[in-house]
Amino acid sequence: MAIFAIADLHLSLGTDKPMDVFAGWDGYLPRLEQNWRRLVSDEDTVVIPGDISWAMRLEDCRADFAFLHSLPGKKLLLKGNHDYWWTTRAKMDKFLAANGFDSLRIVHNDSVQAEGFAICGSRSWMFDSQEEQDEKVMARELGRLRASLAAAGEGEKLVFLHYPPVYPGARADGVVELLREFGVKQCFYGHLHGSAIRFAVQGWRDEICYKLVSADALEFCPWKIS
Repeated sequence: MAIFAIADLHLSLGTDKPMDVFAGWDGYLPRLEQNWRRLVSDEDTVVIPGDISWAMRLEDCRADFAFLHSLPGKKLLLKGNHDYWWTTRAKMDKFLAANGFDSLRIVHNDSVQAEGFAICGSRSWMFDSQEEQDEKVMARELGRLRASLAAAGEGEKLVFLHYPPVYPGARADGVVELLREFGVKQCFYGHLHGSAIRFAVQGWRDEICYKLVSADALEFCPWKIS
């Protein structure tokens, strides 16, 4: 039994927004499925930290969620900046149950135990904007991250964010301080694609190990954490 991560799947099986038009994304869905089935078993857990589906409404996620449900393992879903379908926890849980997607679970203001770890996280947000609205969104995301970490108890925590908490020469102070407050040692994030991948901060920084897990950065191959 293992934990894997892969973000930014950008599925569009129920809508007309194929990612194949972008460099490096040609034929990505068969590649993703082949890699996933080769590595992941039904007993494993796969964390998907954001940008899961291009659907605008929850009902339009059915085909994308059916694809994920067909793949091995338990899937933990967190919100990304393009997950416009994301709605209340109650509505999402009801939708998953009504469609029999019992291998999918939403992580939102809470934590999930998997393989001896507490899976925590939130979407996070941009930290280099001076706009008042962005500051409000970040404050809200910090509250959600704190709620998730507090729900985890005393066990070792793995944190998954959509937005990078660190860049070369910069960091989201509120996010990093929360990670340090709760003793987090490993943090995984997505959001960066294409040429931006080379700027990703990865490895140890200030006693926290960071890893970019966006799909194209991983060549559409789920990353084994433990």
